Amino acid sequence: MKIAIAQINCTVGDLAGNVAKILDYANRAKAAGVQVMVTPELSLTGYPPEDLLLRDGFYAACDQALFGLARDTQGITLVIGHPQQVDGQRYNAASVLRDGKVVSSYHKQILPNHSVFDEVRYFSPGTEPCVFEADGIKLGINICADIWEEGAATCALNANADLLLVLNASPYHMDKQVSRYHAVRERIGECGLPVFYVNLVGGQDELVFDGASFVMDGAGVLVHQLPAFEEALRIVELENDRPLLGEVVPQPPVEASVYKALCLGVRDYVMKNGFPGVVLGLSGGIDSALTLAIAVDAVGAERVQAVMMPSEFTADISLQDAQIMAERLQIRYSELPIKLAFDSFLRTLAEEFNDLPFDTTEENIQARIRGTLLMALSNKYGSIVLTTGNKSEMAVGYATLYGDMAGGFAVLKDVPKTLVYRLARYRNSLGEVIPERVITRAPSAELRHNQTDQDALPPYEILDAIMEAYVEHDLCPHDIIAHGYAEKDVRRVVKLIDSNEFKRRQAPVGVRVTPRGFGKDRRYPITSKYRPWLE
Repeated sequence: MKIAIAQINCTVGDLAGNVAKILDYANRAKAAGVQVMVTPELSLTGYPPEDLLLRDGFYAACDQALFGLARDTQGITLVIGHPQQVDGQRYNAASVLRDGKVVSSYHKQILPNHSVFDEVRYFSPGTEPCVFEADGIKLGINICADIWEEGAATCALNANADLLLVLNASPYHMDKQVSRYHAVRERIGECGLPVFYVNLVGGQDELVFDGASFVMDGAGVLVHQLPAFEEALRIVELENDRPLLGEVVPQPPVEASVYKALCLGVRDYVMKNGFPGVVLGLSGGIDSALTLAIAVDAVGAERVQAVMMPSEFTADISLQDAQIMAERLQIRYSELPIKLAFDSFLRTLAEEFNDLPFDTTEENIQARIRGTLLMALSNKYGSIVLTTGNKSEMAVGYATLYGDMAGGFAVLKDVPKTLVYRLARYRNSLGEVIPERVITRAPSAELRHNQTDQDALPPYEILDAIMEAYVEHDLCPHDIIAHGYAEKDVRRVVKLIDSNEFKRRQAPVGVRVTPRGFGKDRRYPITSKYRPWLE
């Protein structure tokens, strides 16, 4: 017997397109002698459909697409993820399609309601197993979170399943695959069944699904591993009910996986939303340099425009490095000096400011001029503006509303500054595109003379460590200080993180690559009198 894993990139709401892709993979699998093909969680609709799942009309459209797919299914059994409404209850379902009919359906039993998941908002939990037979083998179905906790796998075992097909829409973050292996081995220890872990691939707003589907035998041995961050069709041969050893593709190291995730997130956001290209501000600094490299690798140089907007504070080497990088990547490059516009603003405000000293006000005016120019280019050409700020800056508010935060997609929104440097080195290892001194020189916003980031912030190694402890691990300031960080730095960083929630709420969506980003999985009030940095 042969089972096919269809690791596919589905688009939310594109029912016709998703059905066409599933049929294409099914026809290829059938031609290879496959009896059963498994698709990811909610493959019919894409994941997550969010509040589309609250609309009765959406379920009607899904049913129509599912039954149409079933009619076209001949000579192969398909396991399809889809939402289903039954007697007023809504379920995260997987249905078995065979010879023109929907043979049976399974309803996800464990509904995640944490991190980026809101499934309790949309679905009711299922209670019954679903086991179907193909070529004399009994195949049980689980869906994603079912495999992370006890119960659902044993339920399938008790219904006489010989192996488990698990449909997943498991989003990427660093080291996620290790957690998946651990969870699956725990369930195998519980039920002793081989597991086919079939995961979605692709970008959906802030989430990236990395695929990386795999198969483990009944002893928890990895016998198949699919590539990460790309679509794939893997055919797994069985001997009786035991999956035979096949290709185990090595998983990429951390920097490579994060870089691929960022590229995939940008590519799918731009392409699935129909933008003709992207535009970004290229400052000569490392954040914009890395963003540019990702943009080119994601959508192609022909779709990328970079704009250098020098001021009187821009160093000559910044201008030179921006030109060098644009030439290396062969993109459209423009220079739009902002001095005249800046001087005009200052003249307009001169009477109101009444000779008050130069401060962050004038710095922010420069950033907002640049944001206005980029948005003008976006409006004129239809390209989306990619913002270039990183997670460290977004954490502490080292960014300007309606300035460098202006744009449609924040590529590095969940990438700490220290990781920015590692990713720049990684990208250059593939072929040097970022000038070396962009990586080695002290980072600066260049909004006043002789400015560096560390004028206003602790060193990024310290800032990032405190940020990770507070944001990703929920440690209180006392606990972070106990880990050896200076009390002054800890209380300062925590205060900045909490007091800049209002900025992050207005920031564009961006790719999530850490266990907790500034997006769906961290929801803090803007107005709050709780002051942990004072405790």
